[in-house]
Amino acid sequence: MEKIKMVQYGCGKMSKYTIGYALEKGVELVGAFDIDKSKFGKDVSVVLETSKPVGVKIQDANELEKFLEEHEVDVAIVTTTSLFSENYPIYETFAKAGVNVISTCEEAFYAQNSSPVLAAKLDEIAKENGCTICGSGYQDVFWGNLISVLAGATHKITTIRGKSSYNVEDYGISLAKVHGAGLTVEEFQKEIASVDEISDEERAKLIQDGNYAPSYMWNVNGWLCSKLGLHVKRQTQKTTPQIATEDIYSSTLDMTIKKGDCTGMSAIVTTETEEGTTIISECIGKVYRKDEFDCNDWTIEGEPSTRVVIERPATAELTCASVINRIVEVLVAEPGYTTTDQMPENIYKSHNLDEYIEYVDIFDEACRCGEHDHCHCDDECDCGDDCHCGEHHGHCHEHCNCNHDEEE
Repeated sequence: MEKIKMVQYGCGKMSKYTIGYALEKGVELVGAFDIDKSKFGKDVSVVLETSKPVGVKIQDANELEKFLEEHEVDVAIVTTTSLFSENYPIYETFAKAGVNVISTCEEAFYAQNSSPVLAAKLDEIAKENGCTICGSGYQDVFWGNLISVLAGATHKITTIRGKSSYNVEDYGISLAKVHGAGLTVEEFQKEIASVDEISDEERAKLIQDGNYAPSYMWNVNGWLCSKLGLHVKRQTQKTTPQIATEDIYSSTLDMTIKKGDCTGMSAIVTTETEEGTTIISECIGKVYRKDEFDCNDWTIEGEPSTRVVIERPATAELTCASVINRIVEVLVAEPGYTTTDQMPENIYKSHNLDEYIEYVDIFDEACRCGEHDHCHCDDECDCGDDCHCGEHHGHCHEHCNCNHDEEE
């Protein structure tokens, strides 16, 4: 395969890592877009903080549709805001052009349980145009697959408890504002906490109408339930402010957060399932004091119980490495809005990413070619498969030598 051609959408703090990691893994950057006029026309080397030009200039996001009509693009990395509805027009533009997308948008990780109408609409458009849209990042590994792998060594699970903290300074102004950083306690209660002070029926209507603003763990719990085969009976969310114990300067907000005001928030999501397993997960995002650091702490309670604690994870870098490592899986995944619970665990890619596309079909099913519509074995195939080589219509492809019964 030729080099994978990538577009970066959103040239803020996270793109320093997504672009840098992609280039190091042999991906060809063919375009970069942003809405910040001060960045237009500048080489993406300004994002990478290097003096060596990359040869790709940051363009106005309004030029994206025209660009996609004129250029071949395999995958787009979207690093913008956290809400699915805010990013939907971006996803739709790429999907209509048949371009695969991986987004760091936290809600995109599993938008089926917070914005089902838009998720279904995007799924339909992506399928029509033969591309895959998904969300990935830190949660893909540390809040998702890490937990599901540990669950695979557990006989019975009663409760899954998770707690993860991160410094909003590392991610840009949009994320900091979503967490209420810089607000007074009164402003926090009005603008953020009030969304949780509603009945289950009111929340369900907001979700159906696409007006619900979930915390990050809302979608993580939905992802975990899907991955573990659990069925949600009830899910609730509670957000509380994190209060500054001293004046703290935020470079992202370009302001000093006064003692007694909000540095961010904690959001706890509780999910009760029909199987009896309860998932209680908490994310804490705030502007850190000098003595604070990231931490990821999960416990699976049951038979047996297991706890894993990861201190000082490089959350921003891990987010971006997870996204770039996901490119291979997304390029070969089923078309549609296909969340990563439907994909294999994210794995380390030691070579250039295009090399994996050449010989790895991670969705193969027990020597059945991985093909759902017809067998695509070549003349050398001698697999001896007794299930029609993946053929669901009762006959093998004319060129397949799989030794299947000739009458079929």
